Amino acid sequence: MPLQIVRNDITKVRADAIVNTANPEAVIGGGTDYAIHMAAGPELLEARRKIGDIAVGQSAATPAYGLSAKYVLHTVSPAWIDGSFGEEELLRRAYDSALGLARELDCKSVAFPLLAAGTYSFPHDLALSTAIGAFTDFLLEHEMQIYLVLFNAKAFGIAGSLFDELKSYIDDNYVSARHEEEYRIDGYPRPSAGGGLPKLASKRRFPSIGIPRPHRKKSDVCAPQENLYEDSVSYSVSLDEILRQHDKTFSEYLLDLLREREGKDSEVYKRAEVSKQLFSKILNNRDYQPTKSTVIQLAIGLQLDLPQTRKLLEKAGYALTRSNKSDLVVQYCIERKIYSVTFVNEALYDCGLPLLKTGLKS
Repeated sequence: MPLQIVRNDITKVRADAIVNTANPEAVIGGGTDYAIHMAAGPELLEARRKIGDIAVGQSAATPAYGLSAKYVLHTVSPAWIDGSFGEEELLRRAYDSALGLARELDCKSVAFPLLAAGTYSFPHDLALSTAIGAFTDFLLEHEMQIYLVLFNAKAFGIAGSLFDELKSYIDDNYVSARHEEEYRIDGYPRPSAGGGLPKLASKRRFPSIGIPRPHRKKSDVCAPQENLYEDSVSYSVSLDEILRQHDKTFSEYLLDLLREREGKDSEVYKRAEVSKQLFSKILNNRDYQPTKSTVIQLAIGLQLDLPQTRKLLEKAGYALTRSNKSDLVVQYCIERKIYSVTFVNEALYDCGLPLLKTGLKS
């Protein structure tokens, strides 16, 4: 896989280049910067001093010395203030500069920490979505093995865990959804353990579900002039008319989305991690029925927001629900603009859930 999320000490990762969260000045900072300098040896600081100051969002390379790498890419990230000082754009620039430098050095692999998420206090979800966005866009045009090293909280002082946050998100939503499912049916309580309905605190009106209300006399029920059911529906439209009014198919709607966006279609199926053959098959068959996994992958490839993702799923006859943990993982990632099938699968794997099925089959 061209992008892997690694839970390890970044100083132990073998790659052509290791990205360091460098201080703008030629001094050793805290967190990842300190760990990399300690593992590389004193020569790294000497080489860093020869470079001088590095602007925020920029990168410079030195030899890696004692590390299992050829180069250290010293990348300066922005500190988080309140989000109104262009922090997200500067962080993206930092990732882009490091990736560009790795390419210039003809690196086949590069390892990144989660930039700015430690001592620079960047919100974790924004730091991660920025990283994933930079990696995914880069890999659409270039070949390189990228490692994102996330989980070494003791060494790098990253407070909390993004996957712990995800699991908390799942638990909160899943438990709430199951509670509603267990105790409510269309606004009415489920039967109690004894088999009967609990007593209601106030009188409820019986819903119109096509049966007479209780306690009506037979003559009342049969009276032709009386409207027996409140909110009754008049079925004046024939089934044939309803079928003629059907909405666009999944394939047709997907074509509309592709026409509305900028960029090449190849960017969509590459980001979605579906084959060109499958993508073409979907577009050329207006009645094609994809799997739910394929629809989710295409939503990621199109970088849709949550309402758009729900609509795309609906076109194929699917939905995202809070009573399905896999759906909650997808919802969590899309809400945070993490448009990476690799990351979604990593999150699903971490939660012990089935993965999105990438490859040729739908």
